[in-house]
Amino acid sequence: MVRETRMDKASLIYPMFVKDGSGIREEIPSMAGQYRYSVDQMFYALEEVSRAGVSSVMLFGIPACKDERASQAYAEDGIIQRALKEAKQRFPDLYYITDVCLCEYTSHGHCGMLCGHEVDNDETLKLLAKTALSHAQAGADMVAPSDMMDGRVAAIREMLDLSGYANTPIMSYAVKYASGFYAPFRDAADSAPAFGDRKSYQMDYHNSREGIREVKLDEEEGADIIMVKPALAYLDMITRVKEETSLPVAAYSVSGEYAMIKAASKEGWIDETQIVCETATAAYRAGAQCYLTYYAKELAGYMEEGRIG
Repeated sequence: MVRETRMDKASLIYPMFVKDGSGIREEIPSMAGQYRYSVDQMFYALEEVSRAGVSSVMLFGIPACKDERASQAYAEDGIIQRALKEAKQRFPDLYYITDVCLCEYTSHGHCGMLCGHEVDNDETLKLLAKTALSHAQAGADMVAPSDMMDGRVAAIREMLDLSGYANTPIMSYAVKYASGFYAPFRDAADSAPAFGDRKSYQMDYHNSREGIREVKLDEEEGADIIMVKPALAYLDMITRVKEETSLPVAAYSVSGEYAMIKAASKEGWIDETQIVCETATAAYRAGAQCYLTYYAKELAGYMEEGRIG
């Protein structure tokens, strides 16, 4: 009756990896229990998600071919575009969010176009907007730019509005830190940079005021939801963002958080269920209203059982 922090299944978002090919259901070595699916195999996962009571998924694409201009990111027959069309037909009641970034599609693994060894911010904006539009045209209910280029929310909003998708919302990875917690994801999506790192466009984890500046800029540019990533090590930022914006706030419990819990529970050092419930509650308690997590299906079950929520 007096519990201060409440949550429900509708706030959960399940991230999924979709890969070019057929008959593929590959377990990700660094993320036990998570898989890369080809389009023909992803329906089994979507059915599990739907049956668990999770209504939203975030799709990440893994193309068969990569090039310097990330052409498969915005190709009409790209992996995400095909996955969306098929999923919308088979599971129309699910809500489909797409990651808008180029790192999974570039041959060099960076999140934008290169000029030498530097990312060309403005040239990248054109392709990000083009990618977001192709996702909306294929059936995406929401697009989520994760690239951290300056001005990308405005570029995407303008492209969507001019193309008849004014009602397609944008979830901005506004406060995305250059973090070691992403390592298993880069394994899953085959998106590690071929050289250097992403510190020139992702945020320095020593900084908090910078995050608030990013939030305000993205809000002005037309973002509909603000995301903080990662979640567990940045609970203070979730709270600060919640206090600074009237927009809904999302938190992404990233691959490294998932992998650590899985590894420790496998050794019997922690109670997996207890830790999953605690870490999720921490994010909500800090101010998150939406929670992206690889434990979404389990959390939905825990909510049903009354262990959490």
